[in-house]
Amino acid sequence: MKLYYSPGACSLSAHIALHESGLAFQAIPAPTKTHQLPDGTDYYTINPLGYVPLLELDDGTRLREGPVIVQYVADQVPLKNLAPANGTLSRYRLQEWLSFIGTELHKGFSPLFNPAMPAEAKAIATTKLLSRYKWLNAELEGKQFLLNDHFTVADGYLFTVTTWAAKVGVDLSGFANIQAFQARIAARPAVQEALRAESQAA
Repeated sequence: MKLYYSPGACSLSAHIALHESGLAFQAIPAPTKTHQLPDGTDYYTINPLGYVPLLELDDGTRLREGPVIVQYVADQVPLKNLAPANGTLSRYRLQEWLSFIGTELHKGFSPLFNPAMPAEAKAIATTKLLSRYKWLNAELEGKQFLLNDHFTVADGYLFTVTTWAAKVGVDLSGFANIQAFQARIAARPAVQEALRAESQAA
């Protein structure tokens, strides 16, 4: 398999999932600023939408969209418990978290990365993000992970998106449960591997 990613982007979530899975894969930097691969290939010829992540399977099939990719990875190694079994209520809980992170947090950060966005719009986006993180902080009370007792791909996605807060001035220091969650996930060997690989490619 090949993972196309851009250092610091949401593709870190898929990178973490692959390292957690133990599956063999090749990580290929596809910088979102240049869209040029290390061999000079135009990334738009791989993904016409231009964004990451994209997972290319061994047969050439390509999967887009981070929440889909991480579930695919998890399903290849069911004994790792990176996602509950399909059809169970727990699986729908996982998808509920992936949807919340994608729509309420991931997209919520987008205006803050846009230099053309007026200050007033950024302030509104920050306020909304903080309200979501306040709710999330309460949800994490007494929990090690989003699905209680074990790491899933949703935790990797939440960790990835939440690392952006410091980069755009969203102060999460008042949310103790989120701070503890971030530290727990950052300490995982697979997460360290993914972060190391991305820092070397940056």
